Amino acid sequence: MKPLIVLLGVFAVSLLVTKLLYGTCQCALSGRIAMFAMLIFSAIGHFAFTKGMALMIPGFIPFKTESVYLTGIAEIIFAFGLLFPNYRTLTAWLLIVFLILVLPANIYASIKQIDYQKATFNGNGVTYLWFRIPLQLFFIVWTYLSAISKY
Repeated sequence: MKPLIVLLGVFAVSLLVTKLLYGTCQCALSGRIAMFAMLIFSAIGHFAFTKGMALMIPGFIPFKTESVYLTGIAEIIFAFGLLFPNYRTLTAWLLIVFLILVLPANIYASIKQIDYQKATFNGNGVTYLWFRIPLQLFFIVWTYLSAISKY
């Protein structure tokens, strides 16, 4: 829920700022800036809640802590890549693939009732998926519309 609040809040502020600066709302630019903020916010979680996020990774995958750090670094790279025109489209496609690839970890965490912030097994459980899966799809569509689509 917090990443969504960051995304929408930064988007609203960015729309206002672009309206003041350019005389018109820059939806795609504002969308990329908002995704940048959301990715940085999410990446911070990888470093602040490493132990809990490592619990989200299924047992058969080795190097859980390193994977959490690596995905946090990847989110930072994606965030900046969205802001550079020469890298925007490639970054957006890679981010979409990334968002698809991390969805199973979110599903696994929900099934195991992992609370990644507390590193416990007292999380929201499977009901969280009713929010998380549509949210992940929303992030994918957001990325596509703000960084790839020429609408």
